[in-house]
Amino acid sequence: MKTRIALAQINVTVGDFAGNVAKIVAAARAAHNDGAKLLIAPELALSGYPPEDLLLRPAFYTASAAALADLATQLKPFAGLHVIVGHPLRDLTHSAAHGHGNANAPIERGVPPVDTFNAASLIVDGDVVGTYRKQDLPNTEVFDEKRYFASDPKPFVFELDGVKYGVVICEDAWHASAAQMAKAAGAQVLLIPNGSPYHLNKEAVRFDILRARIRETGLPMVYVNMVGAQDELVFDGGSFVLDGEGQLVAKMAQFEEGNAIVEFDRGTPLPGAIAPELSLEAQVYAALVMGVRDYINKNGFPGALIGLSGGVDSALVLAVACDALGADRVRAVMMPSRYTADISTTDAAEMARRVGVRYDEIAIAPMFDAFRGSLADEFAGRAEDATEENIQARIRGTLLMALSNKFGSIVLTTGNKSEMAVGYCTLYGDMAGGFAVIKDIAKTLVYKLCHYRNHATTFGKQDVIPERILTRAPSAELRDNQTDQDSLPPYEVLDAIMRMYMEEDRSLAEIIAAGYAVEDVKRVTRLIKINEYKRRQAPIGIRVTHRAFGRDWRYPITSRYTEPVQ
Repeated sequence: MKTRIALAQINVTVGDFAGNVAKIVAAARAAHNDGAKLLIAPELALSGYPPEDLLLRPAFYTASAAALADLATQLKPFAGLHVIVGHPLRDLTHSAAHGHGNANAPIERGVPPVDTFNAASLIVDGDVVGTYRKQDLPNTEVFDEKRYFASDPKPFVFELDGVKYGVVICEDAWHASAAQMAKAAGAQVLLIPNGSPYHLNKEAVRFDILRARIRETGLPMVYVNMVGAQDELVFDGGSFVLDGEGQLVAKMAQFEEGNAIVEFDRGTPLPGAIAPELSLEAQVYAALVMGVRDYINKNGFPGALIGLSGGVDSALVLAVACDALGADRVRAVMMPSRYTADISTTDAAEMARRVGVRYDEIAIAPMFDAFRGSLADEFAGRAEDATEENIQARIRGTLLMALSNKFGSIVLTTGNKSEMAVGYCTLYGDMAGGFAVIKDIAKTLVYKLCHYRNHATTFGKQDVIPERILTRAPSAELRDNQTDQDSLPPYEVLDAIMRMYMEEDRSLAEIIAAGYAVEDVKRVTRLIKINEYKRRQAPIGIRVTHRAFGRDWRYPITSRYTEPVQ
């Protein structure tokens, strides 16, 4: 007997229970119309993922329970459709055992959870007929589910059209026990709702992990991932189905919301549509576009403001913003100083023209002169240095934030990961803003993304970034004849050292053994250490590596530890 299974790759919003219910109901309606018997929604689709410390508020669980009941009622017209939906659950029987006994009892911070769960329920004909509770709670990288949830090592298996389906949630599939437990309980197919955030090479990692589970169990797997962005995390979708031998039989596109139908014949998946694989640059660029679009739209900003310098970083951010929001919601402001080269102004204006955004110039020379005049007595007898450079950056930050306050648009900062690593950025200057689009993009990758965007056919216009922006030496243009390499190693060297030290946790000795000069290694790692105080004050930004500054990176600001090179 053949059974049609629907994969709901949806973009939900944390805390928007009514909106999330509407998305699940719409997916269920489409699935029912397509003759599907089973619909799978992502992990915590009802509440959005991750809810973070909202999960410490009892009222959040009450709202979730009400939304689940509402969802069940709205699904009742879709007779016979089985719907798996993820949601947070507070079990009051556990609460009573610990002296609570009501839904408003406080959840104690710092105490291991005993009554709150990351759950997925099965809804059929308007009733919740069973619930699975996640067993393996991730507590690495950006995940800290042990702060919020208890584990419940029990399988959940149900039967449909003579086939038994077992449910496991996300991290459960990265370990052997939950899948094996489901098989022991009779499961013939595994259903895996996910909230799996994107990072470089993540899709290949997922395939490797799931194929390991298939080798252990022999069970085909339906992997349904959410899509969309939540603060710094981007969920790339890419939902897929593997057969009992680990072969890919269906896959949805990454970074696109949608529904898909996969047909099973007595528990064996039949070949379906397989979305083409994206290049690394295409993946990262799509992640940036989705991250900007969702952050701005879900938080209700009317648009975005960008300080355009004529350099490569702000050019990339402008391109991303236009592709995410449309040119009519983006404004670029050039703020030249006496050190700004004519070609910078020319290139900035030309790029603004190519993408079609509003472009303005506000000269900062009068304000810079006023600052220097006011500080002349205090600075008497001291040579100009980084102080004056930073004043210029802070004038620009003040102007952008003033425009943001007046018109409501959010300022998108333009600092990349290489600069953030070594502190080549100014507090309250170029770091001033609300969202850091490329804070996890190394400088060498910035150039690759710009070249990709200039040749991409996905977004309509091509060659939006003038070629000279990509070929001239990068410079902050805060003093005469300045280039980045005056004070930094070549970006190829800096990025490699940063990657090995910060992302891969390699020792200094290992980095030196890889062929990098001792002085470069000591210098870059020292700069990473002493600039932690800046990064703690930077706006959040989009995560695309498995270790980004922010949630993944928890190094002390005050520390006297210096790692030896041998």
